[in-house]
Amino acid sequence: MAGLTSTVATIRYVKSALVATVGGFALLVVFGNITDYNSNFQFVKHVLAMDARRPDLGLSIEYRAINWEWAWHAAYIGVIVVETFIMVACLYGAYRMVRAARLGDVDFIAAKKWPVLGLFAGLFLWFFGFQAVGGEWFAMWMNESWNGIPDAVRLCTYIATVLIILLVGGDRLDELPREAAVDREQRMDAGDRV
Repeated sequence: MAGLTSTVATIRYVKSALVATVGGFALLVVFGNITDYNSNFQFVKHVLAMDARRPDLGLSIEYRAINWEWAWHAAYIGVIVVETFIMVACLYGAYRMVRAARLGDVDFIAAKKWPVLGLFAGLFLWFFGFQAVGGEWFAMWMNESWNGIPDAVRLCTYIATVLIILLVGGDRLDELPREAAVDREQRMDAGDRV
């Protein structure tokens, strides 16, 4: 769109880059989980089997443990599938956002669909999957060797921050009439050069 203010475009590019960082992180995680399957499989196995808890804790909840190898693999493959969705949705969404950064509001807002879905999937996996199911149901917090809650909290904090930044204002042209936005930007640019 001719006359798109450089400030709005900059905000849009920054939002796109933040979404891409989540997609890039998920890419590295998926790559690691596939190429070094056994390392994180052991994490899933021990959390679900509840076999590494402190011996003085959680004796009354042992019935929750899952001790079937096929279930450990199914859970781990499910995690990898969700991480792959996060990767694809965020990277594809960031690409669409960059392509729409200099277009109108409707196009840019439409480009946010995939990033919103990818970021939601990240929060779902690392909050509900790791913190709620792993942390509370399988008592991962009692596990001295296989406790992923601190990492899940860190990931949820970053992803939620990116989601909030993505959804807050500052990236819309319709907040000012088009002519006023262009005129204001030109005057600000001229003032910056003085």
